[in-house]
Amino acid sequence: MDVDPQQNQQRSTGSSAQISHMNQHQIGSSGDHGGKTFTLKKWNAVAMWSWDVECDTCAICRVQLMDACLRCQSENKQDDCVVVWGDCNHSFHNCCMSLWVKQNNRCPLCQQDWAVQRIGH
Repeated sequence: MDVDPQQNQQRSTGSSAQISHMNQHQIGSSGDHGGKTFTLKKWNAVAMWSWDVECDTCAICRVQLMDACLRCQSENKQDDCVVVWGDCNHSFHNCCMSLWVKQNNRCPLCQQDWAVQRIGH
């Protein structure tokens, strides 16, 4: 199988799996393919992410967790609004949950005793 450098340049924008496949099968050892190799000049990677939660909305204020809660938005403190996860794996805005816990020390969704598992963005 011969490797044409122009074809490889066109293929270089493919996924890492395709490039890895080309590295194994087309480059091989230089003796197998007449010393032809290609140079990867540009690679555009695309990624997706999502919250590791069952629900992406705070059940207290009904605002998406990736946005600041209504209280932080009104006080212009968007950067201070973080998400808190409980031992039950339910998540809320930390400022919403801190107000909730003052009245009721249970998760608003499952009614288990509230214990913080982690806090973060």
